[in-house]
Amino acid sequence: MTMLWMIAGAIAMVAVLLVLVRLIAGPTLIDRLIASDVLLTTLILVVGAEMVISGHTRTIPLMVVLAATGILASVAVARFVTRATVSPATSDAEEGNDGR
Repeated sequence: MTMLWMIAGAIAMVAVLLVLVRLIAGPTLIDRLIASDVLLTTLILVVGAEMVISGHTRTIPLMVVLAATGILASVAVARFVTRATVSPATSDAEEGNDGR
């Protein structure tokens, strides 16, 4: 059982270190968003591995909350990036308005 903990911990540690490099290095906001999603997913996987190794189901609500947080944060940042990259003239043309 101890060996299983060590293997799961080593895999999670390597994943977190690689994700932190991408989170810090960037270079764009989308890269950082994807890295934070992967970090959150890794956290969910660590909680799930702990649940399997220990043989309980008490942390399922925590996993659901973490997953919901990741989804909502991704949607919010994606909407922000989309609005920031579309200029007002472009959005008027896309909506069929000619700016009058």
